[in-house]
Amino acid sequence: MPNLHAAPRFIRACHRQTVDRIPVWFMRQAGRYMKEYRELRKKYSILQLAKTPELACQVTLQPIRAMPIDAAIIFADILLPIEPMGARLCFAPGPVIDNPVRTSRDVDRLKEFDVKDGLGFVLKAITLARRELGATPLIGFAGAPFTLASYLIEGGHSDHFLKTKAFMLEQPKAWDKLMRKVRGITVDYLKAQVEAGAQAVQLFDSWVGCLSSDQYRRFVLPHSRFVLSALKRSGAPVIHFGTGTSGFLEDFASAGGDVVGVDWRIDLDRAWGRIGPRAIQGNLDPTLLFASRSVLKGAVHDILRRSRGRRGFIFNLGHGILPQTPVENVRSVVGWVHAWSSN
Repeated sequence: MPNLHAAPRFIRACHRQTVDRIPVWFMRQAGRYMKEYRELRKKYSILQLAKTPELACQVTLQPIRAMPIDAAIIFADILLPIEPMGARLCFAPGPVIDNPVRTSRDVDRLKEFDVKDGLGFVLKAITLARRELGATPLIGFAGAPFTLASYLIEGGHSDHFLKTKAFMLEQPKAWDKLMRKVRGITVDYLKAQVEAGAQAVQLFDSWVGCLSSDQYRRFVLPHSRFVLSALKRSGAPVIHFGTGTSGFLEDFASAGGDVVGVDWRIDLDRAWGRIGPRAIQGNLDPTLLFASRSVLKGAVHDILRRSRGRRGFIFNLGHGILPQTPVENVRSVVGWVHAWSSN
């Protein structure tokens, strides 16, 4: 383990080291709930922001300048890697892929590429952000193989994942081939982010909760484990994030990662009891940021109570900040977590 004596509290918590107070950051903390971001979106599309390093850096810094969050996360989109693979991606307003993967031949046409060429703009944005952040750690991220494969198959957002599950169950060889392609790119991408300056990385499996425990073990776990195992020697802690994983939390945690993300569908102390001595990130329901201050304060206090002073807790949401979330409520949560957990 690296020498963590002078490391920021977020990095120390990832390694289950003692901290002076619980670190806090929020998924999608740079985004539509902030006025500064909405002003930029009047001029630029999501892809323009993500592909212009100076703008991506600017968006990354917005929440850090607005409140004392313990980590920044680079502004990007989990679907960026599928474009250099050959997917035709646009946002209208949500993501649309007009040449989805439906057959083994479609998998074969997906390209492998050098991430420093195909995604160099993200790496440059990381380098720029690190120069500006000072002591605040920067998190890089990528979509997990299952979530990216699902987007490729569905052609965009899905509520029931009918096409994905049919492909997975009826074309298992093509599914395995697809997952192997995606996982290889994911490993290269996350390693390159660390080399560019990211001090931690997060693997987002946002859609994995649609699966049964058996489906997860058979079709997803080996590929997630491959990615997380490959990152062990990167020198950066890795957060393994998923939603709806309560039904197979032990299997999800067994895939690896230094920190396991848990959503609001399971109590924090119960999650810890099921996965053992691991660092945990979570687990406030994002909708509670719209609640009255008394309700929100009670929810934050309950999560901290359930953490019971365990080492390795990072306060976050169970998913991303929703649009129209009051900024003052986000700022208040940061203050409460820091004040109530201070040693």
